[in-house]
Amino acid sequence: MNPIKLLLDQGLPRTAAELLRKSGIDTIHVGEIGYADADDHLILQFGREKGYIVVTLDADFHTLLALSEASEPSVIRIRIEGLRAKAAADLLKNVLALCCQELERGAAVTVQENRIRVRKLPLSSEKL
Repeated sequence: MNPIKLLLDQGLPRTAAELLRKSGIDTIHVGEIGYADADDHLILQFGREKGYIVVTLDADFHTLLALSEASEPSVIRIRIEGLRAKAAADLLKNVLALCCQELERGAAVTVQENRIRVRKLPLSSEKL
């Protein structure tokens, strides 16, 4: 299996990418690659082409995956507001530890305060 790679969307702290890299996880932030204002479709396409799991606060990514019936890239949606860089990095390390196999196979993961929901890709738009 390829090592896990994360692409952090604009709503997440850029310094979280630095912290994740320091812990050995290949991570980039959309702001580091000129995608800070990119359309969600382009971010998903970049993730798919380069093998990144997209991490976002935005519900639109799961909707786009469902509507296109895409089987990749995996997307982690965080539904916890106001995470600072260290908290975001620690949360993502925990999510990866719990959901690594599903993410490698293709999954839409939703993370809430006390719950992680994993749905296998492709998603059905009927479930939205």
